[in-house]
Amino acid sequence: METSQREEQHKAAEQRRRELLEAADRVVLREGPGASMNAIAAEAGITKPILYRHFGDKGGLYRALAVRHTDALLAGLRAALDAPTNRRERVETTLDSYLAAIEARPQVYRFLMHPADEGHSSDQGFDVGRHSAPLLRRMGEELAQVIVERVDLGPDGEELARTWGHGIVGMMHAAGDWWLRERPFPRGRLVRHLADLLWGRLATSGDRADGPGF
Repeated sequence: METSQREEQHKAAEQRRRELLEAADRVVLREGPGASMNAIAAEAGITKPILYRHFGDKGGLYRALAVRHTDALLAGLRAALDAPTNRRERVETTLDSYLAAIEARPQVYRFLMHPADEGHSSDQGFDVGRHSAPLLRRMGEELAQVIVERVDLGPDGEELARTWGHGIVGMMHAAGDWWLRERPFPRGRLVRHLADLLWGRLATSGDRADGPGF
């Protein structure tokens, strides 16, 4: 009986946490990096101390939102990497998946990656600049794992895969950040330009015999 009650309480807490994150998402979509704990609490119809009780502090709420959005982004990238097509098209589809995601929700992207350059002090918004690097590292490790499992890179394969994984993520982030701010040309052209840049040894390396192919 006690176990059942604890499970119900846990489910209720998880549901409430999801509701609060959805409220936070709505505020971030409106306000970007300027999203504050006060605004999120008001959106959720609760007081700020209750919001703190669920997430600890601004950083805790930010990390929960970051995991939520990074999980969704990685799911999109994995789907693109698994597309039943040739390698060049798969590379372009993966690049486009990332760029389309940040283009579709630019305020979320700025909240996650650029809180410090929007003119908001830490008592108004989220001091999260120090958290963006771990997000990029996570994406780099995920991509490195895909490469090492699929591409035959020889005896130094793991070293190369990690270098490529983090390098590609860094490239996508820097180029996407510039493109999102300036919009100098359509997204499809940026995808082709970046794919051309990558299309060196990646084009000539064979698939691993025991892997799903790349």
